[in-house]
Amino acid sequence: MLLGFVILYLVVSIGIGVYAATRVKNTEDYFSAGRSLPMVIVVAMVFATWFGAETVLGIPATFLEENLGGTISDPFGASLALILFGLFIARPLYRMHLLTIGDFYRKRYNRPVEVAMSLAIALSYLGWVSAQVMALGLVFNVLSAGVISHEQGILIGASVVLIYTLYGGMWSVALTTFLQMTVIVIGLLWISVLVGDMPQVNGIAPVIEHAAAAGKFEFWPELEWVAIITFVAGLLTMGFGSVPQQDVFQRANASKNETVAVWGTVIGGVAYLLFAAVPIYLTYAATLVDPALTSTLLEQDAQQVLPAFVAAHLPLAAQIIFFGALLSVIMSTASGTLLAPSVTISENIIKGFLSEKNLTDKHFLAITRGVVAVFSVGVVLYSLWSLEHETSIHSMVENAYKVTLATAFVPLVAGLFWKRANNTGATASILLGLSVWLIMEWFAPEGALPPQFAGFIASALGMVIGSHLKDRPA
Repeated sequence: MLLGFVILYLVVSIGIGVYAATRVKNTEDYFSAGRSLPMVIVVAMVFATWFGAETVLGIPATFLEENLGGTISDPFGASLALILFGLFIARPLYRMHLLTIGDFYRKRYNRPVEVAMSLAIALSYLGWVSAQVMALGLVFNVLSAGVISHEQGILIGASVVLIYTLYGGMWSVALTTFLQMTVIVIGLLWISVLVGDMPQVNGIAPVIEHAAAAGKFEFWPELEWVAIITFVAGLLTMGFGSVPQQDVFQRANASKNETVAVWGTVIGGVAYLLFAAVPIYLTYAATLVDPALTSTLLEQDAQQVLPAFVAAHLPLAAQIIFFGALLSVIMSTASGTLLAPSVTISENIIKGFLSEKNLTDKHFLAITRGVVAVFSVGVVLYSLWSLEHETSIHSMVENAYKVTLATAFVPLVAGLFWKRANNTGATASILLGLSVWLIMEWFAPEGALPPQFAGFIASALGMVIGSHLKDRPA
């Protein structure tokens, strides 16, 4: 019965996505929903798109295995990125009437910078989308009591997300996300009440006290340079690296005006940070209710603690709501992050090699949908590879933003706020940041200075030095 309700939920999501496709008349509709979305929808998209598999499964697992400081990259760094984007980046980009964030690099610099940045941004999504698809596979595996393997679940989950994203684009993301956010908030809050009423838990305060006594709320690093640098790099990898991202830009750009673009993103970021505490609370409460189960799963896969606990200890209605909410958070993130790199590749890379004289809007829309399908295949392959190598969901998401921190962040910020930034500076920033990051990853991946942070510093130096040289022609 539980699996039947989940299948019904998936069918409803696909139905909404197919309906959304009827509103897609051109590429602007597909990319940014016609720049017509109100505040409540934008907040829902920002919140639910980031509230994904890593938030419900990955972050609580990291909290159990380490402590609060282990979650510095997500949710703290992720929320920082959304708030920074809303306050400083959303307004100037919205005024430029762009289709993608890659368009900014072309208009501010030149075509080579646009292609390089679009490739970096698209590449960064491979790990993030794959993390969501891996989580979908895990859910199907748990729901079917092992009848559906994790690998088969990955294929099923990727297919469902592809179907409703392929045709409706940003309209599908907007409409399905609003439904999914409702399920997420109501479902997880209700389950929190049920868990709090259990005699082993008896409310929120005992859970907090137990976690504090176990040292789980240790947050700040030790007062030594290596620990401090690692902590700051963890915050900024997502806090800065997530800013030059197409999915964040899409949500702001789909807003009906500048005010919605700014505050929809900021409110969504704050809501994400606050609500990320709910799955952490539920997962830690599970250790009090069933210590034996959680102890076993911590040795095997900490990401399974919360879904296994719900399946073993909550009534059927709560199980339906939980797995519906879990599917909601995963699919809302997966759909938005599948669309983002695909439109970047088609608009900022492929389109430049085509003859615009013979390229109609209809043909370009078909090309974009083809890229969505091809990128989905890449996501499935990377998900299966990551599963084989036992890469955690939290690590996949955390690693996704290294390339954008080392290459894309500095050219974006300098291009917006430093008049002297030029093509030479952008080129030097990209090449130096990428080179230093890759060299460090190869020779000193565990060094005192994290590779992506070294790349970020090198990128900033490249921009400053290059921009003081004579600019090259575009």
